[in-house]
Amino acid sequence: MEPETRSPYERALGPRLPELHPVLQSYFAAIPAGSVGVGEGVFERFGTKRWWLRPVLAWLARRHVIVPGIHHQVPFRIENRTVDGQQTAARTLKLESGTWTMVDAVSLSESGRVVDVLGRPSLVEAAFAVAAVDGGLSLSSRGVTVRFGSLRLPVPKVIRPVIALSERYVAEADRQCVGLTVDVPILGRVYEYYGSFTYRIEEEP
Repeated sequence: MEPETRSPYERALGPRLPELHPVLQSYFAAIPAGSVGVGEGVFERFGTKRWWLRPVLAWLARRHVIVPGIHHQVPFRIENRTVDGQQTAARTLKLESGTWTMVDAVSLSESGRVVDVLGRPSLVEAAFAVAAVDGGLSLSSRGVTVRFGSLRLPVPKVIRPVIALSERYVAEADRQCVGLTVDVPILGRVYEYYGSFTYRIEEEP
């Protein structure tokens, strides 16, 4: 069997891929072997004001999933790579307390969902429906699973977080803009981030 050369996003979008802005088509394409995609920018807002979530978020932060507290004007760097059809990313944030890195790996499920696994070791798995909207990419969660080694525990719908991510290119600023929200039934918005960045492909050092 030939190795997969397309990214999970390319395969999920299929014939809808050309609906993305050309800059985003490049961003969501597979990274060539021996290269890395590098983005540098600023998150205008990152985190949550819900102080009572701090113990859980502190535990998740140690596993490189999300970080507690609310943070503003946070410089960050993202490094994307493609390995065997899987897209990996490491986002390093320069917080006031020091640097912190979020890691994830994106693949495509048999049902055509984009599946994002976050953490080191893998801890949270979210399955997304993918759409091209006005030249941008939109992801909306369809399921969330917590992983403990080989044990996988789907989160029941009544308490399941709803995750929405949008990515678009703003020509006037020549930057990509990204936004993510996490809402939980009854509780409402529990996490979010918004930011913009520039992006390039480099050879691996």
